[in-house]
Amino acid sequence: MTQEAETLDALGLLCPLPVLKARKRLKAMPAGSLLRVLADDPAAIVDVPHFCSESGHELIGMEEAADHHVYLIRKNGGT
Repeated sequence: MTQEAETLDALGLLCPLPVLKARKRLKAMPAGSLLRVLADDPAAIVDVPHFCSESGHELIGMEEAADHHVYLIRKNGGT
């Protein structure tokens, strides 16, 4: 059984907005939920993994699409 991920479209947003919007969305989600973030900001490749590391969320993976990156994050149990 595969858990369905919510999608956050952060395309066209520049640093720090993709991470700020991901933080806000994750806060409203139950622990263990998956969030897929679409971002084309070049800084997101550093910012998203750093955000996950600092906040305790799990960065499950990152994929490169045609003109953006897709990040899959699992919300931690704490916040």
